[in-house]
Amino acid sequence: MSGKFTHPWPGVALALIGAAAMLLAGAGVWLTLAIAPLWIGSLWLFRPEPAEFHAEPDYDAGAQETRRTVIEPIGFPLLILEDQRIIVANLAARAALGEHIIGQDARIALRHPDAMRLLEMADGQSVSIRGFKGGRSLWQLTRRQIDERRWLLELLDRTAEADVGRAHTDFVANASHELRTPLSAIIGYVETLVDSGDAVDKATSAKFHQTVLREARRMQTLVSDLMSLSQAEAEKHDLPTEEIDMGRLVERVVGEAVAIAGKERVVTDVPEVPVLLRGDRAQLEQLVRNLIDNALKYGDVNQPVNVALAAVPERKAMLTVADHGPGIAPEHLPHLTRRFYRTDPGRSRAAGGTGLGLAIVKHIVERHRGALDIRSTIGTGTTVSVSFPCGNSGANSV
Repeated sequence: MSGKFTHPWPGVALALIGAAAMLLAGAGVWLTLAIAPLWIGSLWLFRPEPAEFHAEPDYDAGAQETRRTVIEPIGFPLLILEDQRIIVANLAARAALGEHIIGQDARIALRHPDAMRLLEMADGQSVSIRGFKGGRSLWQLTRRQIDERRWLLELLDRTAEADVGRAHTDFVANASHELRTPLSAIIGYVETLVDSGDAVDKATSAKFHQTVLREARRMQTLVSDLMSLSQAEAEKHDLPTEEIDMGRLVERVVGEAVAIAGKERVVTDVPEVPVLLRGDRAQLEQLVRNLIDNALKYGDVNQPVNVALAAVPERKAMLTVADHGPGIAPEHLPHLTRRFYRTDPGRSRAAGGTGLGLAIVKHIVERHRGALDIRSTIGTGTTVSVSFPCGNSGANSV
């Protein structure tokens, strides 16, 4: 038996006390003298090494290092647990949960009731935990068995997917609501005309027909904007290749607006020299048209809308559309490019707005690798600026 020579002095003392007790109890001297040395000698012999010298290591250090090397570069958090203790955590896991988690009890490191429940579940099972990393975060944790004592824990951040799904759900709900409102009006007025027959006088009938026509056009505009938004989202990663003179494009769109709103309502400042950039002509026309339409709808009707185009440093073209309306409160500015977002829903619908104009503008700007900036001052007005990278022509060099 393997052992280690030690001096068990406390045991020797106990043996001597035991021998004295035997004498006091009436045992013979020779018997006591014979037993006491044997007793002391048994304590003096080699004895087994402490348990820590014989116990199997908790895990093979080489295998642990191999596992760490394999999972370290993986982009999502991975933990290797032995029983309930974390023995390996890759870079993503340490970034998400902290450097201190290695060696820690997993129940302390994860700190969520559903995560603790997963520790007792079978191989391959998962739990989805909302708020695992705070706020509206959503994480999926999955347990994978490695051997009898060790297992792998995968942590996948599903927050972005949940946000996309929520955005799609909100979009469908908003689009359905926006379409249902004019459709209900159309059906109501048509039913009234059909049910009343000749009982409806001509003036009332004409008014009803005008309302039906207005609501039908509102639906048509909404469907057109929905299609434009869908196309802009689908193409936003495709870089346009057509070379376009942005100055002439702006002048053409302004001409359309002037024909409807009047010459005094739009003031332009466009350079005579070409301002060339690579873009999608139809989308850029829609961008300029949407910005001018918004400025005309929500600006002061007694003040002109200012449209300016200029070549600016770093080979960029800067389009600016400014109105002199009531302005927009600061808390609304970060949300203006959200689909169906309105600062004043009643006024927007009365003006014929769909709530999609700036969302479309944002996607067109992204496709053209541009930058969108919206600034507004209450009581003064709103200015929307869009900068685009120019083409290679020397005509627009600055």
